[in-house]
Amino acid sequence: MNGGVGGAYGAGKAGTANDPISILTKPHVILRLLCWVFSIVVFGCIGSEGWMKDKCLYNNDINACNFGTGIGVIAFLGSLCLLITDIMFNNISSIKVRRRAVIADMAFSAGMAFMWFVTFCYLSDSWRKSPYPKHGYGVNNLRGAIAFSFFSIPVWAGCIFFAFTRYKQGADTAFVTSGFEGDTGMPGAAPYTSYPDGPEMNEGYQEPPFSANQKDMAPGGPGFQQQAY
Repeated sequence: MNGGVGGAYGAGKAGTANDPISILTKPHVILRLLCWVFSIVVFGCIGSEGWMKDKCLYNNDINACNFGTGIGVIAFLGSLCLLITDIMFNNISSIKVRRRAVIADMAFSAGMAFMWFVTFCYLSDSWRKSPYPKHGYGVNNLRGAIAFSFFSIPVWAGCIFFAFTRYKQGADTAFVTSGFEGDTGMPGAAPYTSYPDGPEMNEGYQEPPFSANQKDMAPGGPGFQQQAY
């Protein structure tokens, strides 16, 4: 099933021209862009003012800063790869490859939604225990990282929903037949032909074998000979 893919897994027919505007206005692509932007905000806030003299301002917990930055970078790279896949999705002619791409989207989105929840809880708890920074240094960035960690949870959850919807569309498409011929009830089957009747049937008729010999050998027939005892 390679080639000729039409509308499988929520995408257009393989080989169709990509319209940037129509692609960027799709709901799952918009959410992907938000995931990408939110990840930049999180690791950007922590990286710019989350540290003071090599000390993490989240309760002096180096792991908190590193964890938030790491998840942000992973989300940035992952959402960028998935965004490129969304843009090139119409050019994928194999249904199997499309299916794997959608499954990977669901799996990665689910993992990131969970990791952002962990990040939000971790940073929130560390900030709650932290002393207020001197002169309020980095307060807005620290709070911004927490806020956008929280905003990332429903956004990635939305990506899961749209990926599952696309997967379901692809699964339903696999069972749709292209059409029926005749009244046979089977797609692509030729209709049944009726038996010929009338002269045509008689012309093709042949007498069963040995019928002539049986008549000759019957009592009284020309070929019958009575045995002498």
